[in-house]
Amino acid sequence: MDIEVKGYIYGINGPVVKVKGNKDFKMYEMVMVGKEKLIGEVIGIQDDIATVQVYEVTTGLSPGEPVASTGSPLSVQLAPGIIGNIFDGIERPLHYIEKKSGAFISRGLEMQSLDPQKKWYAHIAAKVGEHIGGGHIIAEVQETSLIKHKIMVPPNVSGTVIEAVKDGEYTIHDTIVKLKTDEDTIVELTLVQNWPIRTPRPYNKRLAIDRPLVTGQRVIDTLFPIAKGGTAAIPGGFGTGKTMTQHQLAKWSDADIIVYIGCGERGNEMTEVLEDFPKLIDPKSGRPLMERTVLIANTSNMPVAAREASIYTGITLAEYYRDMGYHVAIMADSTSRWAEALREISGRLEEMPAEEGFPAYLPSRLAGFYERAGYIQNLNGTEGSVTIIGAVSPQGGDFSEPVTQNTKRFIRCFWGLDRQLAYSRHYPAIHWLTSYSEYVDDLTKWYEENIASDFMKLRTEIVRILQEESKLMEIVKLIGGDVLPDEQKLILDIARVIRIGFLQQNAYHDQDTYVPMIKQYKMMEIIVYLYDKLKKIVSNNIPVSVIRNTGIMDELVKIKYTIDNEHLEEFDKLKSHIDEIYNSLIESYRISNVQ
Repeated sequence: MDIEVKGYIYGINGPVVKVKGNKDFKMYEMVMVGKEKLIGEVIGIQDDIATVQVYEVTTGLSPGEPVASTGSPLSVQLAPGIIGNIFDGIERPLHYIEKKSGAFISRGLEMQSLDPQKKWYAHIAAKVGEHIGGGHIIAEVQETSLIKHKIMVPPNVSGTVIEAVKDGEYTIHDTIVKLKTDEDTIVELTLVQNWPIRTPRPYNKRLAIDRPLVTGQRVIDTLFPIAKGGTAAIPGGFGTGKTMTQHQLAKWSDADIIVYIGCGERGNEMTEVLEDFPKLIDPKSGRPLMERTVLIANTSNMPVAAREASIYTGITLAEYYRDMGYHVAIMADSTSRWAEALREISGRLEEMPAEEGFPAYLPSRLAGFYERAGYIQNLNGTEGSVTIIGAVSPQGGDFSEPVTQNTKRFIRCFWGLDRQLAYSRHYPAIHWLTSYSEYVDDLTKWYEENIASDFMKLRTEIVRILQEESKLMEIVKLIGGDVLPDEQKLILDIARVIRIGFLQQNAYHDQDTYVPMIKQYKMMEIIVYLYDKLKKIVSNNIPVSVIRNTGIMDELVKIKYTIDNEHLEEFDKLKSHIDEIYNSLIESYRISNVQ
């Protein structure tokens, strides 16, 4: 990388460094700070003083040390080798860092994000004489057994192919195609392109969001679905299961590629992710899950500036694979730690604080991040999507704090985690009364066409019963449940079946960790069918206590375990069993009346 000394350190305040001596710095330009060449980024310019945030520990820096310019913005390398890799917040591969510096990350490590020596077999798709532009696919590389990497023309390049190599093995820096632009300049295209992380990658147009991201988690897929290309937030206090929920979504959602950003989380949590993910098997292909996963690890004890950049690094990688026609899901864990990094840097810059000390531009930064999601028609005509699922960690579980409240402005799906549910071992602890999804109407047609015509009708009935239970529980707390009429006792009993038998899900049970959509529908259908039958029984003055003695409600609570995902015909048998109980109770009621 060509660098030129442009100034000297004038002041140091944590990760924020003042540089004096030159007016040629540009905003968001990447620079090398000090004798150890620490990576930094220009975030402010005033006359001949530039403000730089440094992405490495600044301990030991002193005034007068040189600051060199790279002449380009902070960018990531985009090429084969991203999938299956584990990076830090500025796309430095952690396994190479470990080889160079051991267990602790040294400063000023110069390395490429992707292996420049490794050769990839490329099938060349570009033909001499054709005119191609941004996004056009010029070659294909089998990056992993699950992902075919499509080498594309950079978005800002177009021209006529004057030379193309044959199929074969090439490093990421080997020239594979030469273009002659309309200005008669020659452009050499390789397997790699660089892209600034703060600039969204261009596309043709946004498409309507009309299909869900199927996760296999019942409370999400049925009650609060998220669409492909959508945005969701998982807010919750400490211990409510944010990270575990995101792990489940990463393992089981039907996205083609997962980008997991551990942003400012505890080191032991990230260690668990880094150890678990390589061992996991993708349920759809039987291959290791890492063959379609990218991990970005930025723990709480790493420099805060790199934490701030990690979010943009992750979204840029996701957009790159979206441009190939893949559906990508991003798990950002957590955006609160990212916002705290913004707050710390803002404080060191002596900016005017807003609510709770967060910078006044927090909402615009959140908007800029979440707005990069979407279902897109790419420059090459393919369709792809980026779905963003961000965890939020409000202090004390207070959803009225600024990060949660501002996040709600820019997302359409809110999975509110409840501390009481988590403490009572109800997981996922997504509370059905505080959560919502604005995608329900957009996805109704898909559910009706692909699952069942009455899917949304059953969902509405499930939600109604849960809301009715909430109202009745206020009465029960005041005067007890014994005074309620049998119709209302029945609602409480059915709501219990829904809560424990349907909404509660065991991530460690082989049948319950992932539930296909058709089984979710069948479970809803049998619960509502039972409710309708029991309503008729109660209307014949048969007490709820008699119904409870049949054990049918306890039987329904266990169907998530007792009925396999592959043997859905068991639901028909269960329906017949419900009919038998119904007929038996009605018949005994008639006999007792005759007597």
